[in-house]
Amino acid sequence: MVRRLRVLALLAPMAALGACSGDTVRTLAVDAGYGPKTVAAPDFVRDSRGAEPDFMAVGVDAPKRPVRAKSAEDQRALEAELEGARGRNEARGRAAESAGRGTGKGTAPAKRAE
Repeated sequence: MVRRLRVLALLAPMAALGACSGDTVRTLAVDAGYGPKTVAAPDFVRDSRGAEPDFMAVGVDAPKRPVRAKSAEDQRALEAELEGARGRNEARGRAAESAGRGTGKGTAPAKRAE
């Protein structure tokens, strides 16, 4: 019976510490002199960071967008514009390819130096 009480007395603090989050245990260890010491950020790091973080906090709604979605008519107009740009680019590519075919005729490859 006494032996069981001793084992229980040893396991109770371990169970209590096991239920704590890592930050609490880490803080207690650092306060007791164990673990890494906190180091202040250098001046250039502190100066380069803004007061507001670059990320949106959890539970905060995103701001409303200033630009509305395109209507079906605007989407068709954009599609036609992109199709026209693709046609122009393909025509330029064919012209460049035909111009490149005639430039290499009549020249022989360089001889290897031995």
